Amino acid sequence: MSFCWLLVGGLNARGFSLQQVDGVSLRDVNLVVVHSEIISAPESVPSAHASTIVETDDGLLVAWFGGTYERHPDVSIYTSRFKDGVWSDPVMVADGVQSASFRFPCWNPVLFKRENGDLILYYKVGPSPSTWWGKYKVSTDEGYTWSTMEIIPRGCLGPIKNKPVTIPGGKILYPTSIEIVGKWNVYMEMSDDNLTNWEKIEIDNNGFDAIQPSVLFHDEGVLQILCRSKNERVVESWSYDNGKSWTSLEATELPNNNSGTDAITLSNGMHLLIYNPITSSARNKLAIAGSFDGKTWEKLIDIEDQPSGEFSYPAIIEGKDGAIHITYTYNRKNIKYMKLVF
Repeated sequence: MSFCWLLVGGLNARGFSLQQVDGVSLRDVNLVVVHSEIISAPESVPSAHASTIVETDDGLLVAWFGGTYERHPDVSIYTSRFKDGVWSDPVMVADGVQSASFRFPCWNPVLFKRENGDLILYYKVGPSPSTWWGKYKVSTDEGYTWSTMEIIPRGCLGPIKNKPVTIPGGKILYPTSIEIVGKWNVYMEMSDDNLTNWEKIEIDNNGFDAIQPSVLFHDEGVLQILCRSKNERVVESWSYDNGKSWTSLEATELPNNNSGTDAITLSNGMHLLIYNPITSSARNKLAIAGSFDGKTWEKLIDIEDQPSGEFSYPAIIEGKDGAIHITYTYNRKNIKYMKLVF
């Protein structure tokens, strides 16, 4: 299907804009899987979770945390590259070693390509999400080698699960959150492109227990975040000044099973969300929804719909050619990759 992305439409009963594209509704958008593959993991690393993906000038690069099981001290960060139709053998690129006899687990890597072309690998180290701290490494050769570890300034964590974005003026905006006992809280962080001058931007969580936001772009400096929550719904906040301030969190109509999501604004302006479309604690279903305005969403495709299993913590990007690339946890044993096209 081919069509241009000219937004038109009216209002529904709740006041949300019913967007169409030259008369084409969300239900007419056809997203098709053209490649699907499990990324092989070393036999010595039986558990894999929380993947992230980025497009480089030398193929797709994926990272995740793997080890004996989540929270085990041997959990480290691994990467694999998709080049010429083949995934490379996974390589360990970061660990939580503190001394010759002591180490902490690693958590939630996030890959990001900044404007000068360098890759940044953000990740967390610590015994638990309530006590972890943020670190990062830099690669100047498309992720083949990495710098020594740097610690994110005290009081900031960097991106918790989903990718940061570059905003006008060249600053990096980080979707982040905290998970302390009895309280989850979403907020934002910002730094210069050279990862200096970090600052926190508070958001009124409005009684929601929410974490792990992702960022969408709208016209005229308007940004939107979509967040995981304990409240059976994806929750959102809006910024009308390129991320400097945010509205209070509100529930969307999108279901959430207290599991991670990810979202992206495509080059044509359409928004995609990859999520578990259920409210129970199960993670056996995974889907992609689309929106023209960030308010009215329609499920476009089921990625996984099985009687049991865990398919969770997805990541989504758009390639330079317009293809959609996703990765996600596959039964806590592997990371699965898919390529989709319209």
